[in-house]
Amino acid sequence: MKKIILLVCLLPLSTLLRAQSSEKDLIKKTEDAAKKIEDTIPNGWKSTGKVTFLFNQANFNNWVAGGENSFSGNLGLDYKIDYKKDDYSWENRILASYGLLQTQNSNFEKKTDDQVEINSIVAKKTKSYWYYSFLVNFRTQFTKGYLYSNDVNGAEIREEHTNFMSPGYLLFGPGMYWKKTENFKINLAPLTSKFTFVDSGYTSIPGYVDGDYFGVDANKSMLYQLGFNATAYYKFTIMENVTAENLLNLYSNYLKDPQNIDINYNLIIVMKINKVLSANLNFQAIYDDDAFAGFQTKEVFGVGLNYNF
Repeated sequence: MKKIILLVCLLPLSTLLRAQSSEKDLIKKTEDAAKKIEDTIPNGWKSTGKVTFLFNQANFNNWVAGGENSFSGNLGLDYKIDYKKDDYSWENRILASYGLLQTQNSNFEKKTDDQVEINSIVAKKTKSYWYYSFLVNFRTQFTKGYLYSNDVNGAEIREEHTNFMSPGYLLFGPGMYWKKTENFKINLAPLTSKFTFVDSGYTSIPGYVDGDYFGVDANKSMLYQLGFNATAYYKFTIMENVTAENLLNLYSNYLKDPQNIDINYNLIIVMKINKVLSANLNFQAIYDDDAFAGFQTKEVFGVGLNYNF
């Protein structure tokens, strides 16, 4: 009887251990398969791209609950061009988007999105998943940005606050690149130079205080920083036809307040309907105390028309 009881107790444990072992084997096989695919990518150039148009529209007619007619559209580009030769690789990605919102009772069209970002990383494989690397990142916007308010009569007015290359950001530096697969990679660059460019017209107004405009001093058009930069990329499938793409950039300035870490996080969720249609959610959170003493967040959601090339 004791042997039977012992057998009954050990059977679930054995099943559990076997299941864990099978799970580990499955994970290892998946990783080995991904690495095998990575190793068999042919030398030479490879490029992929996607253009997306997101739109939202609202229309009200004699609607007693109230509402305001509006229309918004957002055009986005995601283009990747990579080069590989033996142990060397060069990965490039261009992200650009621009969107406008028009409402019935506003005097101005307002931007819902405006950014252009270029990421480039050159790498040489060492062993396992590690590479020597050199990273370049550039960010700015396409057109003027405004701060909106109302005058003494209640009319909407605006004041120009930003423009193309104001601000503009350029980061570059050597580091180490860890790439498990094309969907999971991290770059660590302990000596990264960061340049912030602005139009000196914004820093030359009477009464300007050093550092008020994106950290740039009075009558200057550039801020230089040296620090530690970390970037991470992770893409995974939430469920069938639904993917989530995560891009994280961290920067600590050695020269001033290194404890104030700049954060730039992007989340892109694509819910594919068919080859042409999808529902897209783009979320971005930024912390940069040179620009604003707090978190900046942006979220764009809509039904999208996609063109892949």
